[in-house]
Amino acid sequence: MVLTKQDLISCLQNEVRILVHLCGKVKPEMLDYRPTPKQRSTVELLRYLTVMGPVLVKSIQAGKFLDEEWDAGEAAAAGMDLDGLIKSFESQSAVYESAINDLTDDDFQAEIEMFGRKAKRGRLFVNFVVCGHAAYRTQLFCYLKACGRDELNTMNLWVGIDAAM
Repeated sequence: MVLTKQDLISCLQNEVRILVHLCGKVKPEMLDYRPTPKQRSTVELLRYLTVMGPVLVKSIQAGKFLDEEWDAGEAAAAGMDLDGLIKSFESQSAVYESAINDLTDDDFQAEIEMFGRKAKRGRLFVNFVVCGHAAYRTQLFCYLKACGRDELNTMNLWVGIDAAM
C-alpha cells in the first residue's frame, strides 16, 4: 500500500485547504469569467467542484456511480454564491474523512467498475479524486491569473499559501 487511509485523508484535506485558499483570491467580478464560450465560467467551475470530490468518494465507496446524488449535488450547487461555495468546500474535509475511514484495507483492494473501467478502489481514489482536485484547482488558478491576479504564484497553487518564490 503506497498510501495509508490517513495519508489519503490528509492528501484530500490538503486539496480542500488549497482550494479554499484559491477561492479567497476570487473577486466577485471574476465569477463570470470564461476563457472561451464553451468552457465553464469561474462560478460554474466552483459549483462543479462542490459536487465532484464528495460524490466521487461516496461513489467509489459504494462501488458504483451515484447518479442521483450527483444530480442532487448539482441542483444544490446551482444556487450557491461564492460564500456558500466556500462553506461547501470547507465541509468536504469531514466528508472525505468519514467515507474513507469507513473502508477496510480489503475494501481499498477490491476491484470495482466505474466509468467503463475496472480498477481497485484505492487507485480510483487517487486517479479520480486526488488527480481531479489537482487538475481543477490548476484550472481555477489559471482563471485567476487570466483575470489579473498576477501576484499569485506556484506557492498559491501547490502549497496554498501567499509567499514569494
